[in-house]
Amino acid sequence: MSGTQPAPGFELPNVGPGPDPCSLTALADEESFVVLLFQDDHDCAECRSQAKRAGERFSALRARDAVAVSVLPESRERAEEWQERFELPHPLLVDPDASAGDDYGQPARLSFLGEWVPVFGRLPAVAIVDARGHEPVVAWTYRGRSSWDHPSMTTVLDALDGLRE
Repeated sequence: MSGTQPAPGFELPNVGPGPDPCSLTALADEESFVVLLFQDDHDCAECRSQAKRAGERFSALRARDAVAVSVLPESRERAEEWQERFELPHPLLVDPDASAGDDYGQPARLSFLGEWVPVFGRLPAVAIVDARGHEPVVAWTYRGRSSWDHPSMTTVLDALDGLRE
């Protein structure tokens, strides 16, 4: 999926590397592309894997003038547990009320049940923000259809390559 709608701004607490709080403006000032990885929740195994894979591909992202940013719709304490456990080399943002996820169209399925049964809550999403122009735009998105539907990092890197052409 692709598009060119203006990228909603945000400023969220960051428990990973980078400024705290962390904003789209600060990230866009440093990089040409911001890859926002909207996670389901703290307990999602595929979300943890995606965040770790983004960390493993840190150099490949940097070679494309991009930075990955994991956005976790959980408390700061839960996000700090991830950071302590995985030592991510990229920002790990805390979005407890999922406001940034909502602004970027992160799907939710029966979200009112998500507090009790996570499979019914947030679904994964990825948005690539192109910050090369006057105003950052959402240039590519992926919206998961299930809790397990995350794009591979190869898919994300290919999307970045396509945007850079």
